[in-house]
Amino acid sequence: MVAIIDYDAGNVRSVEKAVISLGAEALITRDPAEINRSDHVILPGVGAFGDAMGKLERYGLIPVIKEIAKSGKPFLGICLGEQLLFEKSEEAPGVEGLGILKGEVKKLSGADGLKVPNIGWNSLEIRNGGRLFDHIKNGTFVYFVHSYYVRAEDVSVVTATIDYGETVDAAVEKDNVFAVQFHPEKSSDDGIKILENFLNVH
Repeated sequence: MVAIIDYDAGNVRSVEKAVISLGAEALITRDPAEINRSDHVILPGVGAFGDAMGKLERYGLIPVIKEIAKSGKPFLGICLGEQLLFEKSEEAPGVEGLGILKGEVKKLSGADGLKVPNIGWNSLEIRNGGRLFDHIKNGTFVYFVHSYYVRAEDVSVVTATIDYGETVDAAVEKDNVFAVQFHPEKSSDDGIKILENFLNVH
């Protein structure tokens, strides 16, 4: 069973559809007991950092997310779900993130005339042997929609980057915790393979 955490932050249905396409059972939920019973947990999300942290708190989801991160159970953050795992964001000064991973979320500069938000396909530079990228070629294009990006404190957890006026940490992995800035559920066959690789982590 794959628990997809619902905190009113969008894109849960597309993630659910992608998981089901891989033959897995998916459950959209905000019930801590159901999340704890699942084999894998996904935190999707689109929207604003401060608003999202407020909703996680309101629904009582912060303790269970931190518990899952410590438990060894495979956990995947997608898009805003990646950013929330870190300590803070320039988008919401004074709002604490989940702090599961060390680092911060910064605003894309729009350097070199690049448009912000970054909407579209960007090629990944894969590094550090990330398990999500098993059988994924370096340079594979995946789909992004974001104005902010993660800067991890520990570069050894970064498993993929893109160059978008600055180096964007597009994927991270630490123990059982995985996160991606892009949308694998919207990234064609390669994105589905990345999700499949996550579901194969035990």
